[in-house]
Amino acid sequence: MSKYITRYGSMRLLGVLATRSEDQYARGDRVVVRTNRGLETGEVLREASENAIKQMKNPSNGQILRRMSLEDSAELERLQDQQKDYFKRSQQIVARLELKMELAEVEKLFGGERLIIYYISEDRVDFRELVKELAAEFQMRIEMRQIGVRDEAKLLADYGDCGKPVCCNTHLMQMPPVSMKMAKLQKATLDPTKISGRCGRLKCCLRYEYDTYVSLKEDLPPSGTEVITSSGRGKILNQEILSQQLLVELESGRRLMLHVSEILTTLDRKSPDYEEQVAEGERLLASVKTDEVEMTLDSLTSDVNTGDLSEDDKSRRGKGKRRRRRRNSKGQKKSQQGSSESGAEDKKNTSGGPSASGNGKKKRRRRRRRSDNKPSQNPEGGEST
Repeated sequence: MSKYITRYGSMRLLGVLATRSEDQYARGDRVVVRTNRGLETGEVLREASENAIKQMKNPSNGQILRRMSLEDSAELERLQDQQKDYFKRSQQIVARLELKMELAEVEKLFGGERLIIYYISEDRVDFRELVKELAAEFQMRIEMRQIGVRDEAKLLADYGDCGKPVCCNTHLMQMPPVSMKMAKLQKATLDPTKISGRCGRLKCCLRYEYDTYVSLKEDLPPSGTEVITSSGRGKILNQEILSQQLLVELESGRRLMLHVSEILTTLDRKSPDYEEQVAEGERLLASVKTDEVEMTLDSLTSDVNTGDLSEDDKSRRGKGKRRRRRRNSKGQKKSQQGSSESGAEDKKNTSGGPSASGNGKKKRRRRRRRSDNKPSQNPEGGEST
């Protein structure tokens, strides 16, 4: 015989229900169950393991009869329509009796054994007359159940500010107590409209991370504590719990955001060992400074070695640049000479006209004069007269 954790009823109650035979069910299966209230419909959540049962507080017992059929689904829809009519008629009776109560929901069990009426009231209400009239009106057993605003949200609310279904209507089995102290510790806004849920009370989700915040805060020194950090002596002004960081004001007035690991020691002026605490802190600070100096020297040594190599590379690159400049300058000179010669030739070729022909005639005349002025020689070797 298997057991399953099943959710049932308008209040989404949880129970550990057994099967009648070796039937197997999966998560999300709609089933017909019998509980201590009567015949109801429910939804299978998971198989009931020992670990899951331990996490439940006083779970109800019952039995899973069968999976819901099409006829069962049609009957459930008919009951839901009836509940709307029962709710209106019940409101009329309450108004006629002038009772100081507000109806929240009317639930009729699947088997029709009873009608459960959920109401909200700040004061105690004498509803004996109301029960008589309701029993005569509906011809069934009446059960009155007073609830609070959180239970009302569980019955009626759909989605929260986060965009997901409200927690009280999905996975919460009990309403956890929530206080403003939890909101302050998590540094949430104190605006009531932003930290209040659909019920008008503080959001249940403020409770979820509260234990984590408390455990993390235990590792942080409180605000106002004197500390000696790796940056010097100072005083804690504020805490960042999740990031484990502290806002510290040094003696110089400088403010730093430091991780808790950078706090060397804390000082307590009221302690008789205050001087010893200061001496120990100064010793730790000196050792930290020494380590920093050694690391700086090591880094400088490595930088010098890398710097020498870079200078050699720079000198080689400089030589290469100078060679390229010489080649470029030689090429430029040659190109300039070639351009000048070509320009001269272009001038000679382009020069012409009457001035050029005149120069040629003058040269020919000079040659003739030279030939005329030379003395002629006879064949005998004498000069001619």
